[in-house]
Amino acid sequence: MNEFWDRVLDFCVQTTEQVSDRLMQDFGKIQASEKEDGSLVTQADKWADEQIRTAIADTFPDHGVVTEETVQIFPKNDWCWIVDPIDGTTNFTRGVPIWAISLGLLYQGTPVFGFVYVPPLKQAFHGYWYGESGLSGYTGAYLNDRPIHTSQDFPGGSQLFNLCARSKAIFKQPFPCKVRMLGVASYNLLLVAAGVAIGGVEATPKIWDIAAVWVIIKAAGGEFVFIDDKPRFPLEIGRDYGEVSIPSLGVCRSELIPKFKPLVECVLPSRK
Repeated sequence: MNEFWDRVLDFCVQTTEQVSDRLMQDFGKIQASEKEDGSLVTQADKWADEQIRTAIADTFPDHGVVTEETVQIFPKNDWCWIVDPIDGTTNFTRGVPIWAISLGLLYQGTPVFGFVYVPPLKQAFHGYWYGESGLSGYTGAYLNDRPIHTSQDFPGGSQLFNLCARSKAIFKQPFPCKVRMLGVASYNLLLVAAGVAIGGVEATPKIWDIAAVWVIIKAAGGEFVFIDDKPRFPLEIGRDYGEVSIPSLGVCRSELIPKFKPLVECVLPSRK
């Protein structure tokens, strides 16, 4: 099985490096337009989306693909890639050097491998989490091929917790940590996996925002919580995930879920 994972990782490294070479040329130089859901898209997003889909079809022809910009209906393939060609388009267009290319690989509807590359920072995260899939192979989470682990610290004034732009309702109550808002769903949560932040919340992410980081956080020893308590995996064959928001909380370890989940439930639409 490790030969397969070697192939998957090599594919992710090579593909994201090739795509990012072009994206770095466009970084901070092109205009964005607004989609129906209010998020932004550029010609760079669309170009990167096409390049990644083509690369997957050439390398893994029996794998399905779901992407932010084109194919949003989950297929029946056992293996399926979930792709966000540019996570953090606003940062990308404004010249803020935090944005990412995210690739999650699902087996029978559940993520088992995640890869996220942050080109301006030259940071590549990846991880393996097999759950009850019956798969085996490499384990753990990595940043630039070095193992990473979630923090063992406790909430306090010196600890970081990452918010998203749609989770500002949290400020209406006392909060036990310093907060940061980075503008990139994947990176907000990846910093939990890397042990930099003890938690992070995303109020309205889509499946392409979280598929890869769900794996990486769990592989690093953390917990990933769906704030609305709705089961998400396995994904449903034939369902259109284009309009499905998945309120998410990442924490460094399970014992902190009772501490943070009540504090972030205000991001849910019915509780704002």
